[in-house]
Amino acid sequence: MAQRQIPLQVTQPVQLANLNILPSAISFQNTTLESDHYVCVRQPADGDSASETIILDLKDLNNIIRRPIKADSAIMHLTEPIIALRAQGRTLQLFNLTTKEKLQGHTHSEDIVYWRWISQTTLALVCQTAVYHWEAIGSNKAAVPVKVFDRQEQLMNSQIINYVVNDDESWMCLVGISAAPGGGGIKGNLQLYSRARNISQALEGHAATFGTIRLEGAATDTKLFAFAVKSLTGDAKLMIVEIDHNQANPAFPKRQIPIHWPAETNGDFPLGIHIANKYGLIMIITKFGFIHLHDLETGTALFLNRISEETVFATTRDSDGRGVVVVNKRGQVLHTVVREDTLVPYVMDNPACADIAIRLASKGGLPGADQVFQSRFESLMQAGQYVDAAKVAASSPRGFLRTRHTMDRLRMAPAPEGAKVSVLLQYFGLLLDQSKLNKEESIELAKPVLQQNRKQLIEKWHKEGKLTASEELGDLVKPYDLNLALAIYKEGNVPQKTVAALAELGHFDLITQYCDSVGYMPDYNVLLQHIVRVNPEKGADFAATLAKHESGPLVSIDRVVDIFQSQGMIQQATAFLLDVLSKNLPEEGHLQTKLLEMNLMNAPQVADAILGNEMFSHYDKARIAQLCENAGLLQRALEHNDDPAAIKRIIVQTDKLPEEWLINYFGQLTVELSLDCLDEMLKVNIRQNLQPVIRIAQKYSDLLGANRIIELLEKYRTAEGLYFYLGAIVNVAEDKDVTFKYIEAATRVGQLNEVERVCRESNFYDPEKVKNFLKEANLQEQLPLIIVCDRFNFIHDLVLYLYKNQQFKSIEVYVQRVNPARTPAVIGGLLDVDCDEGIIKGLLASVTPTSIPIDELVSEVESRNRLKMLLPFLEQSLASGNQQQAVYNALAKIYIDSNNNPEKFLTENDQYDTLIVGKYCEKRDPNLAYIAYRKGQNDLELINVTNENAMFKAQARYLLERADNEIWEYVLSENNMHRRSLVDQVISTAVPESTEPDRVSVAVKAFITSDMPAELIELLEKILLEPSSFSDNPSLQNLLMLTAAKADRGRVMGYIHQLENYSPDDIAEQCIEVGLYEEAFEIFKKHQNHVAATNVLVDHIVSIDRAQDYAEQVDTPDVWSRVAKAQLDGLRVTDAIESYLRAQDPSNFLEVIEIATHAGKDEELIKFLKMARKTLREVPVDTALAFCYARTNQLPELEDFLRAANVADVEASGDKAYEEGYHEAAKIFYTSISNWAKLATTLVHLEDYQAAVECARKANSVKVWRQVSDACLAKKEFRLAQICGLNLIVHAEELNDLVKQYERNGYFDELISLLEAGLGLERAHKGIFTHLGIALSKYHPERVMEHIRLFWARINIPKVIEACEAQHLWSELVFLYVHYDEFDNAALAMMERAADAWEHQSFKDIIVKVTNLEIYYRALSFYLEEHPTLLTDLLQALTPRIDVNRVVRMFVKSDNVPLIKPFLLNVQPQNKREVNNAINDLLIEEEDYKTLRDSVSNFDNYDAVDLARRLEGHNLVFFRQIAATIYRKNKRWDKSIALSKQDKLFKDAIETAAMSGKTEVVEELLRYFVDIGSRECYVGMLYACYDLIRPDLVLEISWRHGLNDFTMPYMINMLAQQSATIEMLKRDNEERKAREASQQKKEEDTPILGSRLMLTQGPMGSAPSPGPYGQSNGIAPQPTGSFRAF
Repeated sequence: MAQRQIPLQVTQPVQLANLNILPSAISFQNTTLESDHYVCVRQPADGDSASETIILDLKDLNNIIRRPIKADSAIMHLTEPIIALRAQGRTLQLFNLTTKEKLQGHTHSEDIVYWRWISQTTLALVCQTAVYHWEAIGSNKAAVPVKVFDRQEQLMNSQIINYVVNDDESWMCLVGISAAPGGGGIKGNLQLYSRARNISQALEGHAATFGTIRLEGAATDTKLFAFAVKSLTGDAKLMIVEIDHNQANPAFPKRQIPIHWPAETNGDFPLGIHIANKYGLIMIITKFGFIHLHDLETGTALFLNRISEETVFATTRDSDGRGVVVVNKRGQVLHTVVREDTLVPYVMDNPACADIAIRLASKGGLPGADQVFQSRFESLMQAGQYVDAAKVAASSPRGFLRTRHTMDRLRMAPAPEGAKVSVLLQYFGLLLDQSKLNKEESIELAKPVLQQNRKQLIEKWHKEGKLTASEELGDLVKPYDLNLALAIYKEGNVPQKTVAALAELGHFDLITQYCDSVGYMPDYNVLLQHIVRVNPEKGADFAATLAKHESGPLVSIDRVVDIFQSQGMIQQATAFLLDVLSKNLPEEGHLQTKLLEMNLMNAPQVADAILGNEMFSHYDKARIAQLCENAGLLQRALEHNDDPAAIKRIIVQTDKLPEEWLINYFGQLTVELSLDCLDEMLKVNIRQNLQPVIRIAQKYSDLLGANRIIELLEKYRTAEGLYFYLGAIVNVAEDKDVTFKYIEAATRVGQLNEVERVCRESNFYDPEKVKNFLKEANLQEQLPLIIVCDRFNFIHDLVLYLYKNQQFKSIEVYVQRVNPARTPAVIGGLLDVDCDEGIIKGLLASVTPTSIPIDELVSEVESRNRLKMLLPFLEQSLASGNQQQAVYNALAKIYIDSNNNPEKFLTENDQYDTLIVGKYCEKRDPNLAYIAYRKGQNDLELINVTNENAMFKAQARYLLERADNEIWEYVLSENNMHRRSLVDQVISTAVPESTEPDRVSVAVKAFITSDMPAELIELLEKILLEPSSFSDNPSLQNLLMLTAAKADRGRVMGYIHQLENYSPDDIAEQCIEVGLYEEAFEIFKKHQNHVAATNVLVDHIVSIDRAQDYAEQVDTPDVWSRVAKAQLDGLRVTDAIESYLRAQDPSNFLEVIEIATHAGKDEELIKFLKMARKTLREVPVDTALAFCYARTNQLPELEDFLRAANVADVEASGDKAYEEGYHEAAKIFYTSISNWAKLATTLVHLEDYQAAVECARKANSVKVWRQVSDACLAKKEFRLAQICGLNLIVHAEELNDLVKQYERNGYFDELISLLEAGLGLERAHKGIFTHLGIALSKYHPERVMEHIRLFWARINIPKVIEACEAQHLWSELVFLYVHYDEFDNAALAMMERAADAWEHQSFKDIIVKVTNLEIYYRALSFYLEEHPTLLTDLLQALTPRIDVNRVVRMFVKSDNVPLIKPFLLNVQPQNKREVNNAINDLLIEEEDYKTLRDSVSNFDNYDAVDLARRLEGHNLVFFRQIAATIYRKNKRWDKSIALSKQDKLFKDAIETAAMSGKTEVVEELLRYFVDIGSRECYVGMLYACYDLIRPDLVLEISWRHGLNDFTMPYMINMLAQQSATIEMLKRDNEERKAREASQQKKEEDTPILGSRLMLTQGPMGSAPSPGPYGQSNGIAPQPTGSFRAF
């Protein structure tokens, strides 16, 4: 008997543990399930990660939201991404996760113990004393919750687990549980509250819900309250009662149904009760995962099963009303729904529940009861109970009775007596009340309603969703209401008529949206044409919409433009094209041309604007250029023209072209064309076009070439044009000819100022050429010539030219106004031409002295030995205020040469050049040179002069006075042979004489720099130790001590006591640097710098004891601090801490803590830290103090310290205590900060494994779980190890190590138990299932198949395949190969291990999926050897995939063809030669002539001759007959007839002869029959071969063999046929003769040349020529007989 299929289906949409959700978070407190849409998990923080809230969308499992939300509780909205958060027991906030905005917030007056969403807008808040409803979102949201009712006393000590309300919120029920007294179970308490009556009722129960049911005959739904309870005695029952009874409805009897409770489920109780509204079923979910299925109306128990192996803590009904969703402790989210295909059959198996099954089928539209409904309907129709039959049809499952046939039958049924409406309308009324009408029903109902003009009913039913939209229904409604018809067309997916309706209503903008949404493509061209005619503006918008559709144009743009143009809508066409052509694509060029063309012809201004915007670039430019010229748009015509002739024709009209544009346009032309255009412009109208030509030439001068432009302008002899053109480029031109041409043109037009300017400013002309031109021009004004000669140093030529032409005035102009600096050259030139000295002096007197370069003048005059001539001029220059140095230089030379008191002049005058004058004096008087050099600080020259003349005293004084380091370095260099002489003068004379400290200091530094310490000390002692003005100079004292410290250390201590004004700190530091530590200490001590002195003792003398003694002497905190630091550095920890205590200095706490800790001076460190805490609140201080308590085992003090205010890093202290083995202290540390991860590790070391596991659970850290797991395994605490393992195996990287650890220790069963427990984890991954499969294959192979059957989709199949192969689990191996799509390997494994793995049906399913075709043939060989009886079945499956010919050859070779006969017959229609041959051979062997005859008749692909030869010798006549048939088919008539004659199969022989169509064959056979005396066959031949036998032969044979009687029928028939033929020919001949006579008469009556006379007929050129001789009517005679050769 087949097993009954259960009516429920359980699926697991998700496993929470697989989403990295900790097991500790999967609980009633942390995981909420408000609906089947969202699961919300609040995951507390652990050691490695912060707390977070995870929201899982069950409708989209890829949508997992993680937020770092810290809250006491979090619940998701029923359907929207809105989360409600509760913090601190009272604070509520609502957030939209999508928009990330806060929607609502409220702080309640008392703690909330339970809350949930009870509707789309309302939150229920259950507090300790009352229940509140809060309209938190929506249009009517409230700021504060509203109290609904107070809680009763019996629920005060209960844990609230649920709160339910009915749909209109008039009834509420609060559900709580509590432990029974004495631990006897769980007691459930309900508080049922009626808002209308404002009263509560206490009930005993664990789960409750509200629902509705439509009873038979009821006008409205009946409200029900259902609850389930399990008493402490173990009895369980389901209660269903009616609430708010409606008097119009039948009463619902109270139901009290016992619930069967499995005996093994002690402690279980109902957790949730839900109603599957679609079917009218009650589902009760228990804590232990059982589901009870009951009928809602009767309460009858229908089904019981377990859906969860783990404890369930959250339940809810699904939104479809088909089942429930639950969450268990393992983290499995299980969705249980009714299996529609099995529910009714399952219930109907119980005869007592048949009515329930029928009701379920009707309500839910379920299969399984169709036959019952069909028979009931037929019986009611036959009994005349038409209304009841209509009810049955209306309530039939899935509406299988709601057909047109049923409606026709109900239409024909008579209306009941007294009824106002027909049975059919009553039937429609029933359907409208309970469901939606199908297509045919909707049409049939609409017809009478519309005929009564009550379209509002149709509209009402359509809005309510009672009608099925269709094209026919829309057509019915359209004449009455087009909008309603549109809605029906849309809903019925009738795009063509929807679009038509939208267009008819004018909703053009909605057409494309609708078409896109439904994927419909109407004829937009026709539609657009219609819209344009109706509404041109809308048409333009619609056309743009079509053309710019996101998926590409929906209409041809050319066609759209044609439509617009056909209506004369140029403006709309332009707007449309501008819109759609905005991308300027190359393929749109013709459209761009069309756009411009239509506007150039109709609106040139628009075309001009379009072209001006440069929107398009792919149109026909030649065409547009011509149109632009015709329209008068010359600018656009030029822009688009490439024809030189056209360009020159247009461009000469400069008065019609913007000049700026024209200038820019020339930039687009070639050089040659530009020049041609300019030439054309000048030639056509030089007056009008000269100015633009000049401007164009100016702008493009570089491009066109200045010389070519000059040639063009010179061609038309326009000097003015040349002047203006060259004037624009001469300033930038670098061509000398251009500049010369400009000078020449300017000279001709009289622009001498320009000539002067260019000569002065330009650098690009040939000065010689210009000079000669200007000379030849003989200008009245010689200034241009003067400028050229001045610039290019033609002074001598200029002076000669002017002097020769007696133009002294021009010379004066030149030196006075043009270039006075050239006066020396002019004077030189005049002297060379022996000009009168008076003229020269006069010329000098006329020039401003300051403008004359005196040096050049002096040089020019001095070179000609006329220097004294300048004395008056020079004195006059001084008198006039000329302060040029050259004047003084010249005077100095004159005074020196004349010995006119030169010392005074050199000493007092500061204006001369000392270097020039000094050089002038060196050979004449060294003292005068010294004076000049000293005055000018010409150092090297002065040193050289003094060295050469042994003037060392003067040099020493100069050096001290000069105070220049570089000069001192130079003279004190070892290379200076005069250094000693100079040093003696410095020490003996210069320094004692000096009163300037800075100068002396420079000298001293110079001695230092030159590394002359002995001389330096000698110098300084002379300065400081002997009375002088520098004796108290601090710098010199410092220098003396420093020098002595480096060069003579023995003198330093004496200097310390002798000198007072040195810098003690600097000198001491220098002493330290050179190792004079005692001297440095003495300096600091002398000047009472105790800290520095202590530093010297500590750091350099390295005597901590002396430092401590010194500290005792001075007794200051700073000194004690420094001594303490030194002691600490010397690891004298106790002394250091004592010193710090005396100094009361905690500043160095970090170093003290570190060193004291390493030294183990905890007691002393505690004292220091207590002192430090008086002034400091530092983390290291408090941390170190806490750790000192730990190390000294002062645990009570440690606990007191941690309880008090502190800033210690407790975790760091705990880590350190843990590392050093102070586990008790570490426990205190970690406990104080709730660091569960590290506390768990610590407890492992303390061997408190249970507590370690609990802490690890709170910490939820992989590392912690691993450590605790290792410890528990080591102690064989398998239960605790499993808890740890479950939290480890969800991490794939941990799984391998954990498995190896279990296997290494031999804990095989424990490993399997752990992995099996891990299967139910939410985060269970492939590795768990894989390792479990591998472990089972090793240690429990008998369980492998069950495992892989259940979880093949979740294992790593290759790994398990490897394991199964290693363990020789062949069936399992095949199963895995199949599910890994390795069908080749699966088939091979089956064949290789057939004893264990082969099963025919499975093999057949597998073999058709293999990819290696060779396996097919290997499988056939396998079956041939192992299972030959199943070969046919296998071949049937493989037929489409195998090479039939190869299969046949394989079996022919093995001589097993009979085994595959069915296969061969099956594939014979393919008409393959191998198959046909094999079948034919087999049939011959089996002597099955009938099948063989069919085979050779229907399939011709075989060796016919060979087969016929084989058959013609067969013992059976039937096979020889088949051979004859084969010969006949192959037209081997003789062989066929011979075989037939051999077997006396004369009928076959006659048929063969007749089929041959050959007279000789027929006659031969006829003679044969005559010869053997077979008269019957003779007659048969005459009949069958009538047309092939010659009558004369028949007569001959008949006469010779006496067969006249047998021949007579043939002769009679032949003569009759011959007579009929002759009669027919005779009749045809007579008819032909009559036609010919008639035709001849007609021709005789017709004139030869027609109806016109010969005179008026005209030429007869067209008359036919006579036919050839002997022909009548042009037709050659035909032979009437035939010639037959012998």
